[in-house]
Amino acid sequence: MTERSFADLGTIPKLAAVALVAFALSGLPGASGTAQAADPAAGKALAMQWCSSCHLVAEEQSTASSVSLPSFFDISEDHGWTPEKLSTFLANPHAKMPNMTLGNYEIANLVSYIGSLKK
Repeated sequence: MTERSFADLGTIPKLAAVALVAFALSGLPGASGTAQAADPAAGKALAMQWCSSCHLVAEEQSTASSVSLPSFFDISEDHGWTPEKLSTFLANPHAKMPNMTLGNYEIANLVSYIGSLKK
């Protein structure tokens, strides 16, 4: 039996692996108890740095450049944005987003912050 590395996997399995790692790190119910929990405060700081120029990401934020984009509050309440789907999206964002390369911990922190906004 030959051993395969992560690099040998196709795009979809890579994204699925990233989503699973982010979910495990997110500290959400069903996540692995052995993984370090994600830090919503660190996720908020990252959101303020990278996302707040376009999205409304925090209550204390005075403006966002586009009212047509969903706020992080809206995303947190949208049942279609599961932690796995959000993690996958952040690992491979759409073209209009800044060219940012987020690591697994940063993704997990952002997902945890967005989840913390849910009422």
